Amino acid sequence: MAVLSYISSRDHRLMRRLHRWRAPHWVQIWMLAAARGGDGWLWVMVGLGILQFGGEDRYAALSAAGMAAVLGMALYLTLKPALRRERPCAIEPHIWATLLPPDRFSFPSGHAMTAFAVAYPLALFYPPMTPALVFAALSIAVSRLILGMHFLSDVIVGSAMGSVIGWAVCRLFV
Repeated sequence: MAVLSYISSRDHRLMRRLHRWRAPHWVQIWMLAAARGGDGWLWVMVGLGILQFGGEDRYAALSAAGMAAVLGMALYLTLKPALRRERPCAIEPHIWATLLPPDRFSFPSGHAMTAFAVAYPLALFYPPMTPALVFAALSIAVSRLILGMHFLSDVIVGSAMGSVIGWAVCRLFV
């Protein structure tokens, strides 16, 4: 319990700082775009590009990424209502971000989990895309923190769980 209390106090301290930080306009645009990309349209666009130009591995890559995304969504949809951690934006208002959260609970970050669950298999199948996929997944994860949707621990755990899901699914396809 002492460890959870320590993590929670650090999460709340960082939340208060971020909620009071007026980010430069370019950071605001980047974070809002990353958050919206993490809603799913970015991965659909990447998938369509791979379907068109992905070569002979395209079906295996898209199957792995799709399976990882579905497993990640099933996991966070199960965990969030069970753990019932309140979102930062429900605790304290944000100075500039006014997004509405997609659901009520915070832990773990579903956007971060899905981003890493999809990025991992795609990076394995298409190594030259790795920097762009990692940048996209990190941007989505950080946006959840900056925009007041999640605590740092939500994002870290969601990202780690997504990476593990992506790795495990890849074992089935490689």
